[in-house]
Amino acid sequence: MRAVLAATLAALLGAPAAAHAGAPPIVRPVGESQLSPAQLGEQLYAGNCLRCHGIAGRGSTTGLSSGVAGPPLRGVGARAADFYLRTGYMPLDDAHDQPIRRRPQLDAKERAAVVGYIASLGDGPPVPRPEPGRGDVAEGRELFTDHCAGCHQVAAEGGILTGAKAPPLDRASPTEVAEAVRIGPYVMPAFSERDISDDELDSLIAYVQYAKHPEDAGGWGINHLGPFPEGMVTWFAAMVVLVGTCVAIGRRGVRR
Repeated sequence: MRAVLAATLAALLGAPAAAHAGAPPIVRPVGESQLSPAQLGEQLYAGNCLRCHGIAGRGSTTGLSSGVAGPPLRGVGARAADFYLRTGYMPLDDAHDQPIRRRPQLDAKERAAVVGYIASLGDGPPVPRPEPGRGDVAEGRELFTDHCAGCHQVAAEGGILTGAKAPPLDRASPTEVAEAVRIGPYVMPAFSERDISDDELDSLIAYVQYAKHPEDAGGWGINHLGPFPEGMVTWFAAMVVLVGTCVAIGRRGVRR
């Protein structure tokens, strides 16, 4: 049923940009194992990021008449770079496509080197270290409902928007959720500490972790989408009963 609904929405709203997103082949420097982390990060950046984000992270308009191909990276710190690389969102083949989650093309050593290089371009926030164990799941559910459920659904299953797709969060780690909330990737808004404090963020992450394997105390979870599927099943069952009743009454009337 969800597949049918998704296909219908996609047809009505237009296929999301993510459907066309691709990943270019990684350009690796010669003698990579002999390079220092700083050298490796700079050369990987030059081979895979510079064409969109410009020399030393200044941004670029090369080849595009509509504006900057990739935003400047000076001052974004390690937080944004870590998020985009660890989720496989970057590198991206076309700057106009929505990045989608895929297996990271850089290994852990290479990602750390690129993150370190981008962080060195200017002062910026480090990779966050959330502690969802200190959070409150009930509070997190309220925060998620208020700020996130409109796109990701209250069960964190994701959804289709006009020209974009809100991804499901079943594979998002606590660090990735914390990074996404602060940086606002693609069309997602960024939430500052005034919007969602660090303590509240721990609670929100605790709820996202809970939503991956929720408890179905009431019985049949039906994909954990809330009362909507239960209502549909009830109506379908009621329709069968009503039709069966009408048929039985009709047959009884004919016999008389």
